[in-house]
Amino acid sequence: MKLFFTHALLAAALLSSTAFAAEVDQREANQQARIAQGVKSGQLTRGETAHLENRAAHISNEIARDRAANGGHLTAAERAKVNGQQDRTSNAIYRDKHDGRTR
Repeated sequence: MKLFFTHALLAAALLSSTAFAAEVDQREANQQARIAQGVKSGQLTRGETAHLENRAAHISNEIARDRAANGGHLTAAERAKVNGQQDRTSNAIYRDKHDGRTR
């Protein structure tokens, strides 16, 4: 019985880790789509686009380095850091798209 609970806990940890990885990847894809839409509509200038793309690339590179260092997973602290970075990037996308500057 104890072995069953141990396996159940391991499975739950793996699923939550996998779910977060998918969430991180989906969020990154959503932000890229928002940037692309801003470029297409003219809401983002070249400079704003370059800055947002650089931020997104920095986060993506950091995730890749952290995953490589931890066997393909992110620690809880790394997940929290990435989530904060993605929150700030999302806010920057919104601000840049709605600041009145156009191409």
